Amino acid sequence: MTRPLRRLFGHELRVLGSLFMWVTRRRHGVRPAAGDRAFGHARGQAATMYGLTFVCVVEAFGMSVLLRDHPTAHTVALVVDVYGVLLMLGIHAASVTRPHVLSPDALRVRQGAHRDLRIPLALITAVRAERLFTHEAADGVLDLPVASTTSLTLELGRPVTDVGFLGKRREVTKVRLHADDPDRLLAALRERLAAPAPDHPHAGAN
Repeated sequence: MTRPLRRLFGHELRVLGSLFMWVTRRRHGVRPAAGDRAFGHARGQAATMYGLTFVCVVEAFGMSVLLRDHPTAHTVALVVDVYGVLLMLGIHAASVTRPHVLSPDALRVRQGAHRDLRIPLALITAVRAERLFTHEAADGVLDLPVASTTSLTLELGRPVTDVGFLGKRREVTKVRLHADDPDRLLAALRERLAAPAPDHPHAGAN
């Protein structure tokens, strides 16, 4: 299996696993005992995701009716449709259960189950509230929008390595992200930056 296929398969496993975490009200990578603080980023996409899921359910019902006289095709279509509905719910569940995490020495920024980047606080030179609705691709810039919106911008003194969905690696020195409550995240981040943790030069992503 090639690396892109392994990453795609791993992503689907994380998405489906997120459904269990969502139902059990668990959050991935949040350690309150270690001083971690979680900041959600899924609220803005909830209505869209539920709407798409409803469309998938309606489509599944329609196909079930159309293929009721063709048992084999009916079964195949039903399996595909049910899996599609689970994936759609899982994609939203991944965003809910994988919030941004501010720890004593780093900010872990995420986008569902396919983006996870740890940024040491010592590398952050500036952070500002900046609501953007369009994002043009640029060298050294990582955009993590939710419903096409980012609300915070981080400037880094040294690059961190971002790993894309299929494994492509690139260096970034600016990160634009969204949070459900950007003011709260901005205040918490500035508070942590006022008393920075020891420098951890290596940033990780999965």
